[in-house]
Amino acid sequence: MEYKQVIIIRNDLKLPKGKMCSQAAHAAVDAAFKADKEDVKHWRNSGSRKIVLKVKDKGELYKYAQTSKDLGLPTSIITDAGRTVIAPGTVTCCGIGPVTEDKVDNIVKDLQMM
Repeated sequence: MEYKQVIIIRNDLKLPKGKMCSQAAHAAVDAAFKADKEDVKHWRNSGSRKIVLKVKDKGELYKYAQTSKDLGLPTSIITDAGRTVIAPGTVTCCGIGPVTEDKVDNIVKDLQMM
């Protein structure tokens, strides 16, 4: 069984690459802390696979995050502190997993890579 984590980033924010990377890292870490310990163990032992996808805006981000939560998957919404390029409280991305591929793929199958 394959495990992975998905990071979903808002494309409308047009974040600089460094900011986008830091927000994705926040989402990856926070979602992993919320995940089942056995899932994290399997995920780490299989390479800690992560996929970064994009959504058009905050509404779409929340739609995918809510679907993930409704299915009981570890989900993390990241809100920026506003110390650099975006306003405080801006929702930037969402982390889902790590979980088995089938669980997360079912949710994000229509999204494109960032």
